[in-house]
Parts: sequence; structure tokens; C-alpha cells
Amino acid sequence: MVSSQHAQPFTPEPYVKFTHPEWSKNAVIYQVNTRQYSQQGSFAAVTADLPRIKALGADIVWLMPIHPIGEKHRKGTLGSPYSVRDYIGVNPEFGTLADLQALVKRAHQLGMYVLLDWVANHTAWDHPWVTSHPEWYAKDHNGTFRPSPWWDWHDIIELDYDVPALRKEMINAMCYWVEQADIDGFRCDVAGYVPNDFWRQARAALMKRKHVFMLAEWEARDLHEYAFDMTYAWSWNEAMHAIAHGRAHIHAIYKYYSWNERAYPRQAYRMTFVSNHDKNAWDGTQYEQFGDMLEAAIVLSVIGEGMPLIHNGQEAGESKRLAFFEKDLIDWQPHSIGELYQHLIALKKRTPALWNGEYGARMIHIPNSQPDEVLSFVRQQDGQKVLTVLNFSSQRLSVSFDDALAYGQYAEELRSTQISVAQGTSLTLAPWDYHVFVGDAG
Repeated sequence: MVSSQHAQPFTPEPYVKFTHPEWSKNAVIYQVNTRQYSQQGSFAAVTADLPRIKALGADIVWLMPIHPIGEKHRKGTLGSPYSVRDYIGVNPEFGTLADLQALVKRAHQLGMYVLLDWVANHTAWDHPWVTSHPEWYAKDHNGTFRPSPWWDWHDIIELDYDVPALRKEMINAMCYWVEQADIDGFRCDVAGYVPNDFWRQARAALMKRKHVFMLAEWEARDLHEYAFDMTYAWSWNEAMHAIAHGRAHIHAIYKYYSWNERAYPRQAYRMTFVSNHDKNAWDGTQYEQFGDMLEAAIVLSVIGEGMPLIHNGQEAGESKRLAFFEKDLIDWQPHSIGELYQHLIALKKRTPALWNGEYGARMIHIPNSQPDEVLSFVRQQDGQKVLTVLNFSSQRLSVSFDDALAYGQYAEELRSTQISVAQGTSLTLAPWDYHVFVGDAG
């Protein structure tokens, strides 16, 4: 038996072993598909448009892969940008290294940050490593190069992270872009297909050069411990999509928020989105995915916990599925969706309760009289309170609230009206309606 006087306190350790860049605390991320962004399909065209992206409210520009694309087993005419032929090269389709450097420099002048899309899991079939270092690649049961199993990714072959030399070379390539282009971090493709200890090694090396921001295309708590600032909230999107199409009850999104609050560390950023390049290309436009629930879904993605993502073209109405392997221009036009994003993001930035991760407030579920159709919650911090009410149904409903946390005097953020909420107050919601009320915390 251990004497009580010698027993050590059971002090909890912080799960996340690093700090986020300070600028990320209320940031919003914007995805750029350089090929489809403009007629020129160039870095220069993106650079020229950065002030517009900034005005929308975005801070982080995520560039889809910028590298030369493999030609062997290429898909379509132009190929997938995720079939990388040279990790330290620039796709001439987009411009030169100098053009990329100019883009990053202009972003920094505007108080913005740039992430490169990094494809560590696999390369193109004609990457030089295939001949110079075939031992760096995974092999199938026949001993030959293999695409990722079970997928139709026949234009790529997987790397083998049991090989230390591969790890060193991959990390050197990532550091190259921080040193040569002053980029601010990486969005890492299929991050869970690469061992977590590699990402830990990579972040440690990068942090010696710059306080980077790391986004994982994956949904796993362990990635947050040493390597990634943010992970995808795939299950948020899946739950919302199912609700919009009548395949799931509203409790599907409750399940996500419960999981996010109890299983993930407070410091973890989760990326909430209604569209991205995968969703758009393979599942449909934001309208196909969410129908009449689209605007309510956007509201929740920005006002709820998480860092919102805007996929390029959403703000213009995202009128079509963009071809993935061909040139297919975004149809740019003024649109109400862009105005909605701009308004919501402005509210997020000036309201600390709505900031990201540990910098913002937890969502507190507010029970209401229509629990199967209406989501209501409060986020409050620093003397401010935001009450959000969303009707996830095609029915016109009247709703009241039993929790005193909902009560107070509010300004209706999106309608420029005032409202008083008290016990017995009934709020009428049109089908798929939403309200964002801002008031003082009691």
C-alpha cells in the first residue's frame, strides 16, 4: 500500500501538446481549385482576386495541389491534381514558383494565410522515386506497386512509411515550401492513411521554421495530439446531408455534437462545411446536397462550433458540379449565398463566443417544444450571448423554450429586428427557417 503522504496528485495532462497560431482563433478557410478558378487557371488570377476573398471574410486560402501531375494512367485530359509527379515542382499549368511566391506575399499583405494541399500517401506512377527508390513504395500480394486498396485510384501508387528514408525526403519536401514560398501550413490529403507518428515528425520539423497550421483530411481525435490543428467534420456533413434528404432524424446532428464535445479535446478545431471539392464533384452541388435546408446548414456551419469552410464558387451559387479531370470554369456571379456567408462571418469575427476551439464558447443545447424538428442552442462568452434557432423540417412550426438560458432581449442578426424571449414566448418558424439572436449574457 502506498502511503497517502507520498501519493502524487492525479493531475490531468493537456491532450494537445502544441498551440495554434494566434491568428487562427476566429479564422475562416476558403478552398481554391486553381484550374477552375479562372479562365487563365493561374496563380496570378487567384492573387488578383484575394481582396474579394478577404472581403467575403475568409482568412486562410487553401490551394489544391500545385504540383506537376502524373501522365501515366492519367484520368481524363488534365488528370487529378492529387496524382503528384514532383513534390518540389510547380504545375506549369498554374504558373511558376515566382507566381506562387507573389500569391503568398500578397496574401500576407492582406492579413491572410496560405495552405498547400499535401498528398503524402501516394504519388503518380511516373514520379522519379518509382525508378530511383522503388523500395519506398507499398506492394500488393504479387509484389507490384499498388494503388490505395478498394478505391478506383488507378492513377496513383501508395508509399510505404515503414521506410525511414522516405519519411526524411517527404519532410524535406514539405519544409522546402515553407522556406521557399513562406507558406503557412498544409492541408493533408487522406491523412489517416499515413502513420500518425510521421505527422508528428513532420510538424516538429516544420515548427523549427515557422509556426504552421495543419489541417487533416480525416476525422480522428489522435491526430490532434501532436500534429494537426484541425480535422474534417465529415460526420457533421453526413448527418446534415441525411437530415436534409429525410434519411435521418434531427438527433443525428445531436449525436455529432455530443461526440465532438465529449470525445475531442477542447483545443481541437473541427472544419464544418456544406461543400468541398469532393462533395461537389461526386455528391453534387450545395443545392443537390441540401435542397431547401441549404441556408440553415450554412448558418449552423458558421455559428455552431467549428471553423467554416467555403468551397470556391459557393458564394456564387455553386451552380454545377465541377469536372475533376478537365477544365470547367466556375460560373462567377453575385449571389445571396455570398451575402449570407459575409454577414455570418462578420458576426463570427466580432463575437468571441463564436470563435474556434477553446477560444470560443461551447454550444449549450436549449430544449424546445419541437425537439424532433428544431435545433436551438446558446453560445455565450465575454458578456455576449447568441441564441440560434433552426427549423430542419418542411413544416411551419411554432416553438417555445423551457430553459431560462434562452430568455433575454435580442437583436435578430439577419433581419435587423428586436425580440424579447421569455417563458411562454412562441416563435413562428417558416419551413427550413433560421434565426440568429444576439444579446447580453445575464
